[in-house]
Amino acid sequence: MHLSVSVAIATDPTSAAVMLADPEYVQLKLAASGALDQHVDVTGSAQEAFTVTTRRSLPTDSIPAHLRGFVGSSLDVRHVEAWEAAAPDGSRAGTVVVEIAGAPVRLTGRASLQPVADGSRLVYEGDLHAAIPLFGSAVEQAAAGAVTAALGAEEDVAARWIADHGPANQP
Repeated sequence: MHLSVSVAIATDPTSAAVMLADPEYVQLKLAASGALDQHVDVTGSAQEAFTVTTRRSLPTDSIPAHLRGFVGSSLDVRHVEAWEAAAPDGSRAGTVVVEIAGAPVRLTGRASLQPVADGSRLVYEGDLHAAIPLFGSAVEQAAAGAVTAALGAEEDVAARWIADHGPANQP
């Protein structure tokens, strides 16, 4: 199943990349997604290429009860975003992988950060696949809802971060 999530960020791509590479911001983003616990690791820097790796445990409330047997009482989600160095206009491209441990569910795709008239647009595009015979499609639908909600929470967190830290939170 193909997923596409777009996030508006009210600052330029260079400042947005600084925010995306800040472990404090990433922790707030994970908390907003409903994470029961979380771990964040950022390597590299926003001035160059960087990678953000997170692990979080999410409740399975959004998964229909008859499908929870396939995923358990919580989802252990590993999310990796590997961002390339910025282009001259500040835009960036990257890869994204989301895996749900203990369930054969995986999202692989691309991420992009592009300048737009009112700031930046962060876009995640990828394919979600659940390798479960007979129930794969239903699990994909349920997992897609959880992944989309988690990624979509980023827009609110970004707006709050920029309001609290300013649009150009340079180190």
